Formats: sequence, C-alpha cells, structure tokens
Amino acid sequence: MNGWVLAAIITLALIIVVVRRLIGEPLNRRDLWVPPTVLTAIGLYTLSKTNGLHADDYAWLVGGTALGLALGFLRGSFVVVYEKRGFLWQRYRGRTFAAIAGTLAVMLGYSLLGDQLGMQPGARPIQLSIGISFLGEALAVTRQGLALRVPFAPERR
Repeated sequence: MNGWVLAAIITLALIIVVVRRLIGEPLNRRDLWVPPTVLTAIGLYTLSKTNGLHADDYAWLVGGTALGLALGFLRGSFVVVYEKRGFLWQRYRGRTFAAIAGTLAVMLGYSLLGDQLGMQPGARPIQLSIGISFLGEALAVTRQGLALRVPFAPERR
C-alpha cells in the first residue's frame, strides 16, 4: 500500500476517534484496544521489513516505546470515564487535548534528537509510535473503568 494512502487512512481514523471521544461515547473493550493493537502491529511489521538496523537503533526504539507508553498513560489519565445508562462511557476534555499537544511535542523532540544522533528513520515507524501511545492511553482508561466497578459497554452491532 502506498505510504501516503496509509498515512491518510490512519489520519482519518484518528480524527474520527478523537471527535467521537470529544462528544462522549460508550466505552467498550474492542474500541479501546483493537485500534492501538492494529497500529502497533502495522508498525512492528514495517519495522521487521526495515534492513540495516543497528543496536543503537533498537535501543532508541526501546526508549521511544517506553516514552510513548508513559505519555499515552498520562494522556489517558485525563480522559473522563463515567457511568451512563449502566455502562462505562468516556470523554476527552480540555486537559486531554493539552496532554495530546504535549505528547506530540515531546515525541517530535525525541524524533528530531534521533535524527541528530543518526538514528535511522526506518527504526521509528509512525504507526508504531501512535499505536504504542494509544496502548498507554488504553491502559489508563481501562484502569479507571475497572476502578468504577461498572461494566464496559457492549459491542456495537
């Protein structure tokens, strides 16, 4: 698949997710965990097809993964998780968007530093970064939902 087409599809999917979460939506496990898992898998696949990676590239990748997971968890802690109609719902709020902006700035800085240090761009697939970040968010949101002791929303048909 053409890189630009894949980027456009991912961008559109992210916009839809953010708009739905801004309005507020039922919180079900599939919607929370499948998209970041798929993005992470695409990123890992892309990474597996990248030739010529060195130990320093992998070390940089591990650091970026830890950073992305931590920032995603922080961002997820700002998501409002609440009960509505007997199920969990979630909604983004202003602080969530501030955390998103902060996450983007930190990860951009990390990427630019990687460029300066000579890390290969192929060692940093964007799908992997986004997927890992949303996995961190899913962990934080799941933690909040479990603490409320309210069932997750049923899957949509």
